[in-house]
Amino acid sequence: MDDRIIKLIGKDNLDIIKSKHILLIGVGGVGSAALETLVRNGFQNIQIIDYDKVEESNLNRQIITDTSNIGELKVNAAYKRMKLINPDINLSCQAIRLTEDNLVTILDSGFDYVIDACDDINIKYELIRLSCKMDFKLIESMGTAKKIDPTKLSITYLDQTTYDPIAKILRKKLRDNKINKRVVVVSSTENIRECDGLGTLSLVPNTAGILLVSYIINDILKENM
Repeated sequence: MDDRIIKLIGKDNLDIIKSKHILLIGVGGVGSAALETLVRNGFQNIQIIDYDKVEESNLNRQIITDTSNIGELKVNAAYKRMKLINPDINLSCQAIRLTEDNLVTILDSGFDYVIDACDDINIKYELIRLSCKMDFKLIESMGTAKKIDPTKLSITYLDQTTYDPIAKILRKKLRDNKINKRVVVVSSTENIRECDGLGTLSLVPNTAGILLVSYIINDILKENM
């Protein structure tokens, strides 16, 4: 499955990609797209964390879901699908709810990149705070619900986001705690649409997941090409 990748970036760069250790937090709409993009682009060492189970409402946007795995832990559904794509990947799964305490323990394992695709504001903040002290690169997904235009998504910095309620809360939390780190995020400049609950099409979260991995691949390549 590596032939087309090698033609574009070369075997040496693919070997570097394969050597990186990635932590992916959340395998929902954004995270499942990120996971599949990681696996299809040569990443071999991935740890995923998500405590949720597959629900029928996930079917419209979460790549790992289908009618046969409703009720199954998302990490287990993700594991099965990714192993069908590349049986050789080193994919470890944890079905746990993250807290401030266990997050530190997990990060102590050592990762080159951490992808935050969860919807927990406190965990997003803790990841930023810990990234100031620990040796990993962080990219976070902001809000993707109530939006329908994937072309409004971009890789940017948290302090440059607009029309993003999650980013707004995070910016304030960082200011209140005097954390000045510039945080790389995927965010949409599309205004929020009024709807009943967290209405979502697959267009925006799936594209956000691909962009998260795009940041990592291009970050690796810029150092080695």
